[in-house]
Amino acid sequence: MKKLLIFFLPAILLGCDSPAYRNPLDVAFGDPFILHAADGKFYMYGTSGDIRGFRVCVSDDLVTWQKGDVVYDGNASAWGTDCFWAPEVYERNGRYYLFFSANWRHNPNGDLETFRIGVAVADSPSGPFSDLYDRPVFDPGYPVIDANVLWDDDGRVYLYYSRCCYKHPVESELSAWARDKGLFDEIEESWVYGVEMKPDFSGVIGEPVALLTPPQSASDPQTGWESRSVTAGEVNRRWTEGSYAFKENGTYYMMYSANFYGGQHYAVGYATAGSPLGPFVKSSDNPVLEKNADKGGEVTGTGHNMVLKLPGGGMYCVYHGRTAPTGDARMVFIDPMEVTEDGRLKVFGPTTSPQPVPVWTKGL
Repeated sequence: MKKLLIFFLPAILLGCDSPAYRNPLDVAFGDPFILHAADGKFYMYGTSGDIRGFRVCVSDDLVTWQKGDVVYDGNASAWGTDCFWAPEVYERNGRYYLFFSANWRHNPNGDLETFRIGVAVADSPSGPFSDLYDRPVFDPGYPVIDANVLWDDDGRVYLYYSRCCYKHPVESELSAWARDKGLFDEIEESWVYGVEMKPDFSGVIGEPVALLTPPQSASDPQTGWESRSVTAGEVNRRWTEGSYAFKENGTYYMMYSANFYGGQHYAVGYATAGSPLGPFVKSSDNPVLEKNADKGGEVTGTGHNMVLKLPGGGMYCVYHGRTAPTGDARMVFIDPMEVTEDGRLKVFGPTTSPQPVPVWTKGL
């Protein structure tokens, strides 16, 4: 039997009567993640405000999505209490592993945030998923969210996550500026970390390494776009979160989101490295995905993306955003992206105009 081939036709090849779709999709997920499973279907998971846990949406074509059942019931969690966020599902050796973050019920200090990362397992991408362990993967001693996993070519497994802003004030030239302006007394920051993980996901190997942080100098070219939520007086925090790592042509790429996740300035940048634990260098092209409402469009709050690579060679950025018609709801967008021959990463979005529908070629 021939393998299933999936590809998108470039828009220039499509006639005016060719089928098209528009972003945003009719899926109200934050932090969307799409798994192209062994059965050929696409399974989308995300943060949902209407349940405690996670549900799945299923599609044959990446455009029309059927709302599925709850696949992980947070009420039955072995360790989590609430705020079940940012699910990612990976298929390994015929089983499916769900990584997510939630507040840990272990809270001896009465903290407002006790986020940790857990993993659940199922025999089907449609679940049900049950906790692999009765505890988080590990305890770094501070709240963490936004798990992302990379299997390297040598078989080693790496876990990436974001340390929360909570109780993490950082002195920088920006924090001094905000204090002088009377905006905020301090600026809390979230940082992206990486660590090698045990193959059975029961713990980590070695100590986590800080890979990406907000810029500390006002002269840093990243400061302007990564600090918009602070300079606009929106909130006293700078985020580096929602990381997604992948390898392309021997280079490790890490996409990440900055600014307030609930605001209009949420945007995506990327960094590159020669090894899975860095050092990562941010691109001078950042941000590569941001709002277009100030350019005549209607999209804001673009962020927390993942990268979907299709067997036919296409590469797509899956992320959430907000529009004027959809209001505060975080809606799913899918836009083309590429890594150019010279190693630059480009995202062709956000779009709300008609886009070519995926074309499938199935052979027996």
